Amino acid sequence: MARSSKPGLADRLRALGEAADAASGRVDAQLVEEANSVVRRAGQRLRFSGAATVTALAGATGSGKSTLFNALAGSEVSVPGIRRPTTGQPAAVTWGDEPTSELLDWLQVPRRHHVDAYGGEAGLDGLVLLDLPDHDSVEVSHRMEVDRLVRLVDMLVWVVDPQKYADAALHDNYLVPLREYAPVMMVVLNQTDLLNREDRRRTLDDLRGLLDREGLQEVPVHAVSALTGEGMAELRAILAGRVRDKQAVADRVGVDIDRIVTRLSKASGTAQMPRVDDRTVTELDTACARAAGVPAVTEAVGQAWRRRGRGATGWPVVSWVATLRPDPLRRLHLDLGPRRRARREIESGVDATHAPTALSRTSVTSLKGVPAAQVDAALRVLADQASAGLPRGWADAVRTAARSRTGDLSDALDRAIGSTNLQMHRNRRWWSVVRVVQWILIATVLAGLAWLAADFGLLYLRMPPLPDFSWRGIPAPTALAVGGVLLGLVLGGLSRIGVEVGARRKVVTARRALLGKIDTVTRELVVHPVTDELERYEKARAALTIAAG
Repeated sequence: MARSSKPGLADRLRALGEAADAASGRVDAQLVEEANSVVRRAGQRLRFSGAATVTALAGATGSGKSTLFNALAGSEVSVPGIRRPTTGQPAAVTWGDEPTSELLDWLQVPRRHHVDAYGGEAGLDGLVLLDLPDHDSVEVSHRMEVDRLVRLVDMLVWVVDPQKYADAALHDNYLVPLREYAPVMMVVLNQTDLLNREDRRRTLDDLRGLLDREGLQEVPVHAVSALTGEGMAELRAILAGRVRDKQAVADRVGVDIDRIVTRLSKASGTAQMPRVDDRTVTELDTACARAAGVPAVTEAVGQAWRRRGRGATGWPVVSWVATLRPDPLRRLHLDLGPRRRARREIESGVDATHAPTALSRTSVTSLKGVPAAQVDAALRVLADQASAGLPRGWADAVRTAARSRTGDLSDALDRAIGSTNLQMHRNRRWWSVVRVVQWILIATVLAGLAWLAADFGLLYLRMPPLPDFSWRGIPAPTALAVGGVLLGLVLGGLSRIGVEVGARRKVVTARRALLGKIDTVTRELVVHPVTDELERYEKARAALTIAAG
């Protein structure tokens, strides 16, 4: 079974960039900018040679930092003493053949000195040693330069002296805030030649205890005297070891990533991604259906089916009265018929070939008053459910997403109602059969009446009557006239039952089709923006997990 490998620095940086992009606008903007700054800074640093290890000597005025720097360089590169505070520019010493010009340009270090080799000592090839301005300088620009380079170098060596090793300015402003960088930090107690053996032991113990109490247990402490050379060989060996293992760059970048990932993770919370419950969506659909007038449309469907069915299948002598009432669906600008629909589509700029049922505007939707309040309440419930447990920034983004397209809701619902196929032209073939039969019966009645009229006419003219035909003792003309009327009324009554059954089915079918259209609209305009925001949250969390290593 293959072991899962941890992501490398490149993968962690890429994931951090993705997390910062996803969290933009959802967490503090300054935090997102810091994350992007870490990605940019680390990417720039990693583009330079990994063989070079940038180590900075930082310390307070009078700590002997510049003297230590010169001792390590083997020549007077940095000028100590009273002239030191006159410049805020750092100095650099490099060892080996590795080109470092671009790296020092990036660090903006103008004063440079190169050492080809260090005779007899452990190899320092690849070391880039910086002497920073004093962090407690009276010159603000000097302190700003220290702060800038502290964020860029691979390793920090804090130089302290026996008098000011517990200085609050150093501990409160640098050591404690940078405690996560313990793997790439060291504290050097300089000027030990000023102490006797007992004082040196007591000073080192006190310094060690102070660092431990500040959470800096991993930071090593080394005692040297740059003036006498005591401890310098050991210090060079430590630096050489850091250069050889080539881990300082990776350790520093790793800590940079860890720090910002911790803060981003805290800002993004640890909640599991909420889900949009189908029942909540159904409640929103119901509210939107009321606002869109679905009950009115379904009622109109039933009424229109009854009106048309009775007009088509009822006794023609009386059924025409039903057609005098306005058609309920057409009053709502729905089911206009193919020709009127095509004309409306042309007027509204809709391609009838691709959208045969699309209409420009119905007379139903009204997101005002009570319907609007019901839709708003349903939106609020959905947004609250979808943002439950999320940090404030992410929760606000989810709620905003839920309402991001509500301005389009009214028109979209109207188009959904207008484009729904209500199937008012299906299952009507039997109407035609009944209509044919009814007109045959009308013709039968007319034939019977005409026969009777002819008999009366011949009798009036005292002419011979027509042949006498009867059916079970009932004269044929009477049977035709009365039977046609009775059969027509009976057929109309039976058809009325069939029309009623069909109307109820049409109401159910129309309600299902309309709710399906409404659901499509709410998912497009409300649910999808919310789920997109939740997926963005999950993407940010997943990226932070990778970035955390």
